[in-house]
Amino acid sequence: MVAKRRGFFAELQYQSQQAEKRRRQQAAAAQRAHAAAQRAHATAQRGYEQAMRNYERAQAAATRASIAEQKAAEREAARLLAEARLAEVEELNANLAAQYSDIDGILASTLEVDDYVDLATLKITTVDHPPFEPGVLAVETQAVPTPQRWYPPVWNEPMPPAGMGAAFGGRKRYEKTVAEARAAFEATYAEWWRADQALQAAYQGELAHRDELEQARKRKLAEAEAKYRDECEARNAQAAARNAELDTLINGLAFDVESAIDEYVGIVLANSVYPEIFPVEHDHAFALHGRELTLTVTVPEPSKMPTVKEYKYIKAHNEIAATLLSAREQKSRFADAVYQVAVRTLHEVFEADRAGKIHSISLTVGVETIDPGTGLLGTIPLVVVAAEREAFTKFDLSNVVPKATLEHLGAALSKSPFDLTPADTAPGVRAIRSA
Repeated sequence: MVAKRRGFFAELQYQSQQAEKRRRQQAAAAQRAHAAAQRAHATAQRGYEQAMRNYERAQAAATRASIAEQKAAEREAARLLAEARLAEVEELNANLAAQYSDIDGILASTLEVDDYVDLATLKITTVDHPPFEPGVLAVETQAVPTPQRWYPPVWNEPMPPAGMGAAFGGRKRYEKTVAEARAAFEATYAEWWRADQALQAAYQGELAHRDELEQARKRKLAEAEAKYRDECEARNAQAAARNAELDTLINGLAFDVESAIDEYVGIVLANSVYPEIFPVEHDHAFALHGRELTLTVTVPEPSKMPTVKEYKYIKAHNEIAATLLSAREQKSRFADAVYQVAVRTLHEVFEADRAGKIHSISLTVGVETIDPGTGLLGTIPLVVVAAEREAFTKFDLSNVVPKATLEHLGAALSKSPFDLTPADTAPGVRAIRSA
């Protein structure tokens, strides 16, 4: 199916509704699985894989046991396997029933909600900004520890000789000792001074390097902060621009601007969530002259519909077999789904248009497929109908039969939608409506 182009706000609504649909489908699937588990045996509740493990363990035990024990183990293994497969069948049938319930309830599901869209609620009132995360840039560069300095050497002059030691050349020996001590001290002091100067130079170098790193960190942090502010401002500007566009749309809708009414219809139809197994696409155009909406709905081909009636476990062959729907059941369900789509679409648009901007709808529901004769993609019309707002909005759709509703409106209907027999559109919608 080729997707039709949507307007900006219609696309936003479509994506939002699709996300919500997926959430609901996942929740429904989880609920069905939970219900199936509750109905199953305690062993089967642990799931098919657990049961298969039990089965394998029972088989392994059977090979080690006596003949009597082996037979008992084999029976237990067969029982566990059967329970697991039955639980699997139950889940398959529950999912199948849910799919058919969704298809059969295409019209009923929309009657439960109000299709009106309050455009003011689409405005962005608060812009969500992610927190600023500077990471390592927020961490100050590690300080350089103050180096441990050695104390400078201290001059200690040798004690002069006293008494008899000063006689007989003692003074000269003392002076020589002092000179040697002084030379040694000066050499030691010079070595200390060089080491201290080197230590101080290294310390100053580390301080300078640390300062460079810190300054670089601060610059990068400032750049990151500026980038974050720019991104926040861009988000704010984007939100403001979107709100301004929305104001333009709201004003245009109030003053009967043709494009605004068409855009609103797109938003309404984008909100229309169909079953995953039965997706639809809308294409539309509103003409202010005559206040008529021309609308085309594309539904899936019949071949995309599920064909299984139910699943059964064949114990003798340890297999799960599918029983198919009869051709009559398949044709009936598909045709009814097409009729429901037609009535639902008319209802959604008229209900959403509280101001009565649209007086009539010219609707075609069809299937997009390859023409076997030309090999080209085309649309086969299955329902062609025109509806006036004043008459249609009086119907009680909770009590109608969709096909009968369309016949009451004078619709052209395919004689066999499932076989893609086109509806007779030769007279045109206007002729059909007036007939």
